[in-house]
Amino acid sequence: MRIAIVTTHPPSKGSLNEYAYHFVRFLRLKPESAAELFLLVDELPEGQSYPSEQEPGSIPVHFIPCWNFGAWNNILRIRNAVRQVNPDIVLFNIQFASFADKKIPATLGLLTPWLVKNSGFKTVVLLHNIMETVNLKSAGFGGNTLIESVIRLFGNIVTRFILAADLVAVTIPKYVEILENKYHAKNVILAPHGSFEDPVGKGSLENRISPVPEGAPNIMTFGKFGTYKKVEILAEAFEMLLPAHPGARLVIAGTDSPNMKGYLDGVKTQFSHVPNIHFTGYVSEEDVPRIFGEAWVVVFPYTSTTGSSGVLHQAGGFGKSVVLPNLGDLAELVREEGYDGEFFEPTDARSLADAICRVIDFPERQLEIGSRNFLAANGLPISDVVDWYIFHFQELLK
Repeated sequence: MRIAIVTTHPPSKGSLNEYAYHFVRFLRLKPESAAELFLLVDELPEGQSYPSEQEPGSIPVHFIPCWNFGAWNNILRIRNAVRQVNPDIVLFNIQFASFADKKIPATLGLLTPWLVKNSGFKTVVLLHNIMETVNLKSAGFGGNTLIESVIRLFGNIVTRFILAADLVAVTIPKYVEILENKYHAKNVILAPHGSFEDPVGKGSLENRISPVPEGAPNIMTFGKFGTYKKVEILAEAFEMLLPAHPGARLVIAGTDSPNMKGYLDGVKTQFSHVPNIHFTGYVSEEDVPRIFGEAWVVVFPYTSTTGSSGVLHQAGGFGKSVVLPNLGDLAELVREEGYDGEFFEPTDARSLADAICRVIDFPERQLEIGSRNFLAANGLPISDVVDWYIFHFQELLK
């Protein structure tokens, strides 16, 4: 097979770049399944470039920058790139805000799978969220009731276009139910998310789950912040627990959401009086193990969710305890996939501070959560998920 994937990928900082990185990392190790892999990626800022070296014995990977976040013509540029590559199958790794933070270019970008399908190519969409479960206000797309109603109307229309693909994969069972019941879809399947770390050859559970790191508590959050991921409540909670843990550190690892430029700079100013808060900026893939390894607990300061959490799977892959808001898809994912954590009320800083203390003050609980999350995350490594996709690709091409 010649496989094309429309996605972001490091060093791009766009949404879902981490998932693409790990998916491609294992796909390229299966030369028996594919001949070439073409990544149709977003264009990078001046001075940056995608890797060009090939790994001996692996599938050749070609990076083809052919779209820009926010551009109106992404739909045509991507379609033209697909035609030039002429793959056997095209996989879209997307969510509703993948192509833009403005309504019209975002909508046009989401029509690309439909256009590619109608250009004669087998098309698969990995859809990480659906409109029916997105809180538009917290995700940066709402303004008032009328605007939200219009967005949801167009979201329903766009969803129908996406469902015109040969296959649509979603990672949460509720999404399958909604798409089948509301849209009468017959081509939607539940796709495993997978763990980003491959446990093969890395030893037993006891060897992977390390004791509580030495020193003062290290509290970490990871992601793109400013829309539904709000760190103000975490900074407030951290300030509350400092008197009992004066040496504790809060590490805010990541960048602004594309919809909220300058958000983290505002948080820095707002909480400049609170000591021991560290902002890492963008975290490259090679630094991810260190950031997670130093953490005592990974906190999810979310006001809503927009789909399955890749960060939760990463935390589990590293055997980390987590503190989570008890809401929506995230709580459902925790229950269904066997994760564990301490929960807090999403808008209550005291509730969050108490939940963090229930982890950092009790090493046994911290280790228990980390062990359960490790087992949940590594029950299905992403290498097996890649095999799952390859099987469905082959079935479509028969």
